Amino acid sequence: MRSERRIRRLVVDDTAPGGTTAYLWSVRHRHHTGEPCHEVLALTREGTTTTTHLVFRGGEGRFVPDGFLHSGAVALGGHAALNLHEPGVVRAFVDEAVRRGLLGGAAELDGWDLFPAVAAARAADR
Repeated sequence: MRSERRIRRLVVDDTAPGGTTAYLWSVRHRHHTGEPCHEVLALTREGTTTTTHLVFRGGEGRFVPDGFLHSGAVALGGHAALNLHEPGVVRAFVDEAVRRGLLGGAAELDGWDLFPAVAAARAADR
């Protein structure tokens, strides 16, 4: 049986000395009393202890697993759907977050802010 809570490793080629950076990542589902469900992508640069959480809160036109979608699914109404368990999707989120300077330390960020750019990048890759 596959664990949805497992920590995975993503290696990213870059121009830094040494040539690569690795991120540890996992996907979680959260519930808060009286609030919609949340899907959370946790990213930790290997060798550090700080984690950036990209939080996808369900709501009007914003869909997360709530009994109808599979684990890791996030979708905007009328737009693309992404699966946070796919390494290529995670890589696109890492690339976009790095481009915006968002992976510098511990933070909880709204994942929907990055979603359009990531969905466009994934569509261009196909």
